Amino acid sequence: MASQKARIRLTALEVSDIDGVCQKIRDIAKETGVSIKGPIPLPTQHMKLGLRKSPCGNGSATYEHWEMRIHKRLVDIYADDRTMRAIMRIRIPDAVTVEIELLK
Repeated sequence: MASQKARIRLTALEVSDIDGVCQKIRDIAKETGVSIKGPIPLPTQHMKLGLRKSPCGNGSATYEHWEMRIHKRLVDIYADDRTMRAIMRIRIPDAVTVEIELLK
C-alpha cells in the first residue's frame, strides 16, 4: 500500500487535552515507522468579553472581564492504512475537536 499524506487539525480549550492527543499520535507514528511533522502550534485565538457587574445599570461602572482561549495544533503524517486505523482508534476527550484531511 502506498502511503498518503494526512493533515490532522486539533482544537481544544485546554492545552493539556490537546497535547495528550498529540503525544498519542506521535507514539503511533513512532511504532509504525512513518514520518510525521508536528505538532505545529497555530496561533491561539483569544475571545474576550467585558460585562457590567450591576444588574440594573445603576451604581459605579464596574466590569467583569472574561476570556476564552482556543488552542490549535497541526500534524502532518505520511501514513498507510494500518497507521490511519490506529489513529482513528485513539480515545479522544470530548473537549478536543479533530479534523482529518487526506492530501495527495
